[in-house]
Amino acid sequence: MEDLESLKAEVLAAIAAAQDLKAWDDARVAALGKKGRVTELMKGMGALPVEQKIEMGKKLNVLKSEIEAALENRRNELAEKELNEKLARETIDVTLPVRDEVQGRIHPVSKIYEEVVAIFGEMGFDVAEGPDIEDQFHNFNALNMPANHPARQMQDTFYIPNRNSDDFDDSYVVRTHTSPVQIRTMESRRPPIRIIAPGRTYRSDYDATHTPMFHQVEGLVIDKNITMAHLKGCLYDFVKAFFELDEIPVRYRPSYFPFTEPSAEMDIGCLKTKTELKIGAGTDWLEILGCGMVHPNVLRAGGIDPDEYQGFAFGVGIDRLAMLKYGIPDLRTFFESDVRWLKHYGFTPLDFSSMTGGLSNNGGSAR
Repeated sequence: MEDLESLKAEVLAAIAAAQDLKAWDDARVAALGKKGRVTELMKGMGALPVEQKIEMGKKLNVLKSEIEAALENRRNELAEKELNEKLARETIDVTLPVRDEVQGRIHPVSKIYEEVVAIFGEMGFDVAEGPDIEDQFHNFNALNMPANHPARQMQDTFYIPNRNSDDFDDSYVVRTHTSPVQIRTMESRRPPIRIIAPGRTYRSDYDATHTPMFHQVEGLVIDKNITMAHLKGCLYDFVKAFFELDEIPVRYRPSYFPFTEPSAEMDIGCLKTKTELKIGAGTDWLEILGCGMVHPNVLRAGGIDPDEYQGFAFGVGIDRLAMLKYGIPDLRTFFESDVRWLKHYGFTPLDFSSMTGGLSNNGGSAR
């Protein structure tokens, strides 16, 4: 019989010397494989006397257990070493940019918001805000919209049930315009009032030029002796500054809105071809916004005496302005979270809008 202590020392040394899993497996097979040295010793026990067989069996079992423990420990060490080497080879320094350029982009809607605020801010307008969830009084009733008005139909408006009332008239709405901000401003302030109300609005519609959620900015001016001439001058200055043109043809067409009287649609001059829309001088017209003199009933609903004060209001879609100014053909792409689209149409983070530094041209867009 082979000396067990010498065998143990040789096997454990071979296991410790294994530098990879292949060498480890070779050491395992040499000791415990079908023809391994320990296996052969266990097979030869049959020729021994009974007393020696029992003694040798105990020693071989102890030896086998020690070898198996050494194999297990060495395998864990080699596996950990192999993993660490792999991780070291595949290390990525996430603190460094992949490309030598600014990755973030400002969304066109945010950019237009900044531009509109910059323009009207120079005219002395304040920015007013209100809740997205409105009661029907502020969203409809106070704006001279009767209960049977088409805009209040369920196919156009998102209604929210009032858990404290079964009466449909008590239900809430997700605001269909930012006009409720005008009513809340009149309730909380006394004239003179000069505000714009930008924000999200919601209607049940979805196609290339309509989405269930979109952005509007509405304006309100109330004071004594306000006339339609003030409205036309304000909006003319706005479209010139917004489209960054020295002159731009405009016209006003009679229209109807329940909250203004008289009401009008404002058109701007343009040139339309099959492949291009150019704002400015041209033979065509493009509707841009709705406006008018505030209806006396709306003033009364806001707690203002229409015999003493009058005013004008207007509203325009921020998304529509972005489509016109930056040549974006489909409104739905504004809300699809496509990074490629945002990289193409977006603006660099430091591209601020101001009347002194410029609107869309001072920092350069990523288009």
